[in-house]
Amino acid sequence: MDRASRQNIALSYMTSSSCTSVLSLRPILEFMYSDEALKLIESRRSIRSYKPDMVPDDLIDKVIEAGTFAATGGGRQSPIIIAVKDRKTRDKLSKLNADIMGAETDPFYGAPVVLIVLADRSSSTYLYDGSLVMGNLMLAAHALGLGSCWIHRAKEEFDRPEGKEILKDLGITGNYEGIGHCILGYIDGDVPEAKPRKEKWSYTI
Repeated sequence: MDRASRQNIALSYMTSSSCTSVLSLRPILEFMYSDEALKLIESRRSIRSYKPDMVPDDLIDKVIEAGTFAATGGGRQSPIIIAVKDRKTRDKLSKLNADIMGAETDPFYGAPVVLIVLADRSSSTYLYDGSLVMGNLMLAAHALGLGSCWIHRAKEEFDRPEGKEILKDLGITGNYEGIGHCILGYIDGDVPEAKPRKEKWSYTI
């Protein structure tokens, strides 16, 4: 099943009047009980070129919801997700990220939406929890026909005063560390081919 077909299936469920809560993730959850789950994982790519078109709120919400179902240590759910859709805030974060990287280009590759994952350092598994959330976000985006990419330097951003101010403005308290940015948008251009898998990926005892 190609990407367009998966997106059509997802949209048909999301526009159903009976689509609520976990049921709204039915297209994604269905992949978990078929070979489509493996195909989805194998065909996901990191996208670094986006159209400027804004992603509809319902698709953003479905991607975020998938992130909340990531496994976390002891079920403690240490991560949080901040959805950045406001252009001014998005561009401010882009500039901050670029400054940290020592670059002048847009590290978000033109993507109009940035989902920031942070996790509470008080949980011993916070880094792993946040990383699993990032994985869910990217797979969900792919299942819904969107491009995504993990962008680093969230830790440095939210250790700086500018990042702390964002948390303060949102009323977020706690010792949170930035894990990553999941950029979202419609793909501009061709989807890149996967690099050949290395020979020594796994070992069996």
